[in-house]
Amino acid sequence: MNLLISEKPSVGQVIAKVLGVKGRRDGYMEGGDWLISWCIGHLVEPAPPDSYDPCYSHWDYADLPIVPQTWKYQVMPGTQKQFNTLTALMQDPRVENIICATDAGREGELIFRYVYEMCGCKKPVKRLWISSMEESSVRHGLDHLVDDSRYDRLYEAALCRAKADWLIGINGTRLFTLLNGGKTMNVGRVITPTLALLTDRETAIANFKKEKFYNVVLNLDGFQALSPRFASRTEAEKARAACAGKPVTVKSVERHNRTERPPKLYDLTTLQREANRLFDYTAQETLDYLQALYELRLATYPRTDSRYLTEDMGDGLPPLCETVAKALPFARDRPLSVNPAPVLDNSKVSDHHAIIPTAEIAQIDLPALPSGERNILYMISARLLCALGDPYLYAETAVTLECGGYSFSQSGRTELSEGWKGMERVFLSTLKRKPTEEKQNELPELSEGQALNAVDTTVKEGTTRPPARFTEDTLLLAMERASAEDFAKLEEVERAGLGTPATRAGIIEKLIKSGMAVREKKQLAPTEQGMTLIRAVPPKLKSAKLTAEWEEKLGEVERGTLDPADFISGIVEMLEGIVRENKEAAAVSRQHIQRPVIGVCPRCGKNVVEGKKSFFCEGYYDHPSCGFALWKNSRFFADKKKELDKKTAAALLKHGRVHMTNLFSEKKGVLYDATVVMEDDGGKYVRFSLDFDRGKAG
Repeated sequence: MNLLISEKPSVGQVIAKVLGVKGRRDGYMEGGDWLISWCIGHLVEPAPPDSYDPCYSHWDYADLPIVPQTWKYQVMPGTQKQFNTLTALMQDPRVENIICATDAGREGELIFRYVYEMCGCKKPVKRLWISSMEESSVRHGLDHLVDDSRYDRLYEAALCRAKADWLIGINGTRLFTLLNGGKTMNVGRVITPTLALLTDRETAIANFKKEKFYNVVLNLDGFQALSPRFASRTEAEKARAACAGKPVTVKSVERHNRTERPPKLYDLTTLQREANRLFDYTAQETLDYLQALYELRLATYPRTDSRYLTEDMGDGLPPLCETVAKALPFARDRPLSVNPAPVLDNSKVSDHHAIIPTAEIAQIDLPALPSGERNILYMISARLLCALGDPYLYAETAVTLECGGYSFSQSGRTELSEGWKGMERVFLSTLKRKPTEEKQNELPELSEGQALNAVDTTVKEGTTRPPARFTEDTLLLAMERASAEDFAKLEEVERAGLGTPATRAGIIEKLIKSGMAVREKKQLAPTEQGMTLIRAVPPKLKSAKLTAEWEEKLGEVERGTLDPADFISGIVEMLEGIVRENKEAAAVSRQHIQRPVIGVCPRCGKNVVEGKKSFFCEGYYDHPSCGFALWKNSRFFADKKKELDKKTAAALLKHGRVHMTNLFSEKKGVLYDATVVMEDDGGKYVRFSLDFDRGKAG
């Protein structure tokens, strides 16, 4: 019997339908020689630091960097039931072969291997590698299964990236949170440089100084011409006066026929950017809508970074385009041109080809689809028809004029053949909020040396504009192009830029949920917390160049030219340097902070000072740490509806006890007086008890 494991239940159910498997069970399906089950995305993850040592539950400089010698993994919260189901199925004596049907790529391979390894399974594994959920694609993949061992190096590269992200995230977050007085600062290889893009832009906006400029406008018969910019109105008025009533001479006329080739097909990032422009969808919303279309077999694999198709798909494109055009209400009556050659390139397709609709579009009731899914389906369908359409042809004219000793210029465009733009225009015309196409000037027939008369001359005032805040559209582009010059030097990297097409949406959402950034209408901006973090982290951690370096090394792991252990050693060495440098900086900084002294530490005799969240010993950050602290949010005092304030802390440090009135009893719901006694045994937390027999102390 075969056990097939997909990445998501919906995908497993689609494959089950192709195989004719109909028997539904709890967490899997069964029929004939097949058992079909699924992960729920990630079921297993690297274990947290305190699974290695309970002391790591308390964040301490002295523990950094935390580097596991033997890595541990755990079942993710909320997924234990499905993990148990997969374990039982893998151990089922009827199962002889396992088919890995998770998404084809590094992350999909990692999701399956985590579960396979943690279940302790040793049964042989075959790999299903497909880019479409169409029945023909699934059947072809099932007929051409390969040994999963072919992807061992892909898995090793994925595991290296996961471990390195854990090391950077755990140690970086703890280090800079401690440096920031305990306020959580999320640090990561991708999230931090993405935040840096936002903070750099915000700094540029804050430092921008508006400047006025002026142009002289020649109003001619049927068109206008502009002078270059003048820095002052006085200069512009001088030029205007010099031109008033003077003849205008055409100095040059340049006309060129231009060709604008059809746009490329969508990859995920480009689709997310355009959906944000046209519909205000967030990157995550676009991914969710596209994933739903994929599971309905209406679109091909979503998480792709390619904008091309493989050459063996060429013959199927004309009938696909005809099917799609007939299904689209705005395309049915338009002439259709299909030129497959520009979109076919095997060398530009790695794991998955570009996003396109499938022939299933003919079988679906389009108006019945939810609006988000329908809009995305229309987008990818229109893009397919545009990408295979004829070029857009136009004539471009640029003229230079002279008047009163000053130069003026204007350009214009005349459409010769609308080509693919015709299909794009009819699609855009269906939108509720129609994007405005850039208006093109139409110039009259002009010839060099021709004399013209200006109707009048005016001065136009303008103001320089600050850089615009990022939208999801422009941030996704910036993430994709980040450190482009560094990626350009690399060969055979899986992908360039910050994050992957599949993770960029999640990174943006994480920035917002963690309080590092805010979404204001369509704009994204860093918070003060985000600005503080970027000011604190070293250049290495906020530069996209780190990702480029990782991709180079991970590519070597994938090709077998770099040992995975050497890759991790490099990450650890970098972390040790960052922790060391920032510990030293923090020590110097703490020496210059004059904190209020509350009393003397009962453990080491140093001063106890007041911080934001505790009264702590000045030796708290020493190595080894003293560790003494009286926490302001102490559960003991909170339960009695009292505050551990400065006066109470000082009395406890001086006398070891303090008499308090009106303490609240949760059991009886009454108030009482008692003496609170501090009991410090040198452990992680200071404990307290109540003394009712002895009199007032402190």
